[in-house]
Amino acid sequence: MNLKRLKNLWQQALAYPRGINDIPILIQGVLIALAFGRLFYDSWIAVAALLPVVFPWYVYQKKRQIERNTRLIGIQFRDAISSVLTNLKAGYSPENAFLEAIHDMELLYGKKSLICAALSKIGKGIKNNIPLEKLIYRLGKESGNSDIRDFAEVFAVAKRSGGNMTQIISRTITVISQKMDVEKEIDVLISAKRMEARIMNMVPFFIIFYISLTSPGFFDPLYHNLFGIVLMSICMGFYAFAYFMSERIVNINV
Repeated sequence: MNLKRLKNLWQQALAYPRGINDIPILIQGVLIALAFGRLFYDSWIAVAALLPVVFPWYVYQKKRQIERNTRLIGIQFRDAISSVLTNLKAGYSPENAFLEAIHDMELLYGKKSLICAALSKIGKGIKNNIPLEKLIYRLGKESGNSDIRDFAEVFAVAKRSGGNMTQIISRTITVISQKMDVEKEIDVLISAKRMEARIMNMVPFFIIFYISLTSPGFFDPLYHNLFGIVLMSICMGFYAFAYFMSERIVNINV
């Protein structure tokens, strides 16, 4: 990996929100370097040389976390607009319906949930006389959820043209629910394969560790010589390629 690529990855890592939850990710990166360095090369120098893998691992895991949060806020947003729909049927205006939905989401998901934080921003924007449709679209853009952005665009058109808001929101809930049902079906179908992939990803390490433990010296011809270093590097490259391919196969986005 060239220096320019490493610099870009590091800048991406710094761009993501950081907190106490990042510590396990960094520890995982260090353990990966330790496992590859000791099991594939039997060298602490190799461990030190592989420590930069922490940066791309951090970026990759943060992207996965953002994808999970995007999917989670989509589920929570569906429940939020269900609450908004109930409030609209009770006679609230769209703005007041969203404000009232905050209390329902606090009871359902807790005050620290993603949707409560998002609805709180919408509530502050409403109080500052920012158009509701812009606030919803901003939420969709910030969260990266296409369903929220699509809803914001339809909501804006309906609001300008005086469309039936309750009917539009009801149809939106139906569409989002159907999409989520498809995602759940896919998860059920590939859950076993996902577990198999996780197990297979650990098998090479267990094999090398087991043979090294039960047959000391078995891998000595592959350590501390040019041929062994090249061969183990090729094996490590194939393993990394297989790992990321398995991750792409078992993580399907609808």
